[in-house]
Amino acid sequence: MRPHIRHREIHATLTEAELARDFCTVDALRSHPRLQKFIGWVSRRPPGFSSRVPGGRRKR
Repeated sequence: MRPHIRHREIHATLTEAELARDFCTVDALRSHPRLQKFIGWVSRRPPGFSSRVPGGRRKR
């Protein structure tokens, strides 16, 4: 599993407020469109894969 890369993508996608209010469960996180795309992308990488967070940061 790749907890570090996933953690970085979550924080690149969502604000702390969004996480607390709308995405406080694993199922809720998996339902976010950008995170769904990321999960599919990272699942095709070899074990131990590490990378910069793909794509741009969230708009503030």
